[in-house]
Amino acid sequence: MVIAGGTGFVGRALADAFRADGYEVRVIGRDGPDARWIDSEAVQALVDGAEILVNLAGKSVNCRYSDKNRDEILRSRVDTTAQLRRAVTDAATPPRLWLNASTATIYRYALDRPQTESEGDIGAGFSVDVARAWEAAFFDGELPHTRRVALRMAIVLGDGPATGILERLARFGLGGPQYDGPWFAHRRYRSIGPDAAGAVKMHWHRSRGRQKFSWIHLDDVVGTVRFIRDNDDITGAVNLSSPAPSDNRTLMATLREAVRMPIGLPAWRFMLEPAMWALRTEPELVLKSRWVIPDVLESAGYRFAHPELAPAIREVVSR
Repeated sequence: MVIAGGTGFVGRALADAFRADGYEVRVIGRDGPDARWIDSEAVQALVDGAEILVNLAGKSVNCRYSDKNRDEILRSRVDTTAQLRRAVTDAATPPRLWLNASTATIYRYALDRPQTESEGDIGAGFSVDVARAWEAAFFDGELPHTRRVALRMAIVLGDGPATGILERLARFGLGGPQYDGPWFAHRRYRSIGPDAAGAVKMHWHRSRGRQKFSWIHLDDVVGTVRFIRDNDDITGAVNLSSPAPSDNRTLMATLREAVRMPIGLPAWRFMLEPAMWALRTEPELVLKSRWVIPDVLESAGYRFAHPELAPAIREVVSR
């Protein structure tokens, strides 16, 4: 098994799980350890003969969307995926399964109905354009001997950056609901890429803290990857998200209870913008309404280990 971009918290969890399953796991990354992206021959050698290929490579979106970071977020996903596709195409013994990370942020801001793989609406703007270009690079061309699945992951609860930011807000007494609202116009979320779609201007929504929060526990990321491995009829885009999405108000109340902080000051966008600037991240993390349902996984019979938010939050915080 080969994991590209396997040094993050999701990659480490998958590597540990598949080693426990008896796989020999090799990792591709900027610094290896088994192959580096700049060494195409080493990447090719690892891919050729691997049973499973998992690609999680890409610059973290937990940053400010400066022009430099925007370009690197896009490039680091599209270029590595294209490099792996070439390796799979040229392999004498290509992987039977290639799982490529994607994101549930590919769907539009939704308050009216959930987004499924078959009936979801693709959104617009920077994050969506990155996701669209990422999946286009992944599904490009014919790979007759390799099953491809794009993992449209919701926010992963675990020891990762998103959970860390939300938990810190709750511990510091800032764990009230987050309200969208007017703010000075900026162009950080403008479209990007050769096939860019959508508006350039910043938009806001009067969600009153009811923006949807779609999530998945790290244990279920591992569980769904194993499930997809064992079910050959699953192909294409798959939503990795709990079947019970929550909303921002409930999320923050649950976090406050888990960290035993009775106070949770609400935050409007005019407060979030400077706070997120100080944290070097983006308000989109807590203000976008992501309402995603894992229709493919549920229809195939996957049973979530952590389907409900409150027990999942308590388990993560207790770690």
